[in-house]
Amino acid sequence: MSDTGRKDFTQKAKEEITPDSSKSTQDKVKETITDTTDRVARGFQSDDSKSTTQSAFDKTQRTHDNEQHGGAASSIGDKVKNALGVGN
Repeated sequence: MSDTGRKDFTQKAKEEITPDSSKSTQDKVKETITDTTDRVARGFQSDDSKSTTQSAFDKTQRTHDNEQHGGAASSIGDKVKNALGVGN
């Protein structure tokens, strides 16, 4: 279970395993917004104040973001455009 105010792990897993081709544009935009909100929340809370599970998950997600999505260099607008399929 995720920490209070954070995206639930089971919801995140469900979103990850569902192919984008079977998601509506509305679902993709919603995921982008909730993912971005979760990333912001992740950044405001130190790892020391998180549960062990949340801290480990966040570290994994940060590594993934930095390797796959350009980390913080990717703007929210870019993420929304990519979710809509109009990104680069």
